[in-house]
Amino acid sequence: MLVNIGFGNIVSLSRIIAVVNPGSSPMKRMKDEARKRGKLIDATEGRKTRSIIITDSDHIILSALQVETILQRINEINRVEDGDL
Repeated sequence: MLVNIGFGNIVSLSRIIAVVNPGSSPMKRMKDEARKRGKLIDATEGRKTRSIIITDSDHIILSALQVETILQRINEINRVEDGDL
């Protein structure tokens, strides 16, 4: 299943390990390190980064959507998969 992370950008749900807030120092360091390694994907379309998605391939994806918004989308996908809708 795929999750829309904003502006038409999608990520495979099975590859997501975590969705975190970008404000803490460790997350800023993680973002900088990913940039140096060539593992940073900026999907913000020039807007403020509101969440960081960490994948199992060690990629860091920046999104302009709030963590809560992405979580709602993931939960909706899970409900559809479970047949609750």
